[in-house]
Amino acid sequence: MSSFTLPAPLSTGAEVRVVAASSPFDLERYARGVELLRARYAVSEGPALFAKHGFLAGEDEMRLRDLHAALRDEHVRAIVPPRGGYGATRLLPSLDVDAVRRQGKWLVGFSDVTALHAVWARAGLCSLHGPMVCSLPEASAELQRAWFTLLEGGAPPPLTELTQVVGGRAEGRLFGGNLSVLAALVGTPYFPDLTDTVLALEDVGERPYRLDRMLTTMLQAGVLRGVRAVLLGQFTKGEPGAAGVSADDVLAEQLGVL
Repeated sequence: MSSFTLPAPLSTGAEVRVVAASSPFDLERYARGVELLRARYAVSEGPALFAKHGFLAGEDEMRLRDLHAALRDEHVRAIVPPRGGYGATRLLPSLDVDAVRRQGKWLVGFSDVTALHAVWARAGLCSLHGPMVCSLPEASAELQRAWFTLLEGGAPPPLTELTQVVGGRAEGRLFGGNLSVLAALVGTPYFPDLTDTVLALEDVGERPYRLDRMLTTMLQAGVLRGVRAVLLGQFTKGEPGAAGVSADDVLAEQLGVL
């Protein structure tokens, strides 16, 4: 845990670079998000930000070039994608982990950005699982305050209103993100080391049987053996099938054995 570095806090006027590492995004939602960020920071955009290539925000080489440019620009202090979606995992074989480690910049995002969080963790650098440009304006005022407070060096707010599934006490390095993305990294060189972690998981649009399949893969691969505790966020738009098994049922059964 002591080997992890916290990026330098942002100050008013700090440069935040928007890089699309995954899917294309809605321009109206993006405009609202950029307006919110520009009230506080200097916002710059990757040259290929508005590119499209099928279900990707530009070809892999374009997205990777923008990401590397943001990493190597000494003026950029944080990288915030416009949205998640799909595509970040395609960049991992060519992503410069040494540049991530040397430059020590904030990365903010969730969903598909989980793949990039794994790279930041591999580099020994803390990152922030939170709203991106398009989703930040739609977040609650409380969440927006926490977003800015964390990036500017404040303490994270305590987690409240949790429901205990399996009791006990644990301490560890907080890591996590989207379950589907993490499960897709199993068996690759890019799966993060979860030893001594408090693992936070969330997902959207995954039916209970698909959640079961992903967790079964992770359990059988042994990647959860070193986990100290699990925090479960929202698992939305994944209604039970004809068998009536819910996402909560699957999560409790599969993770309750750890």
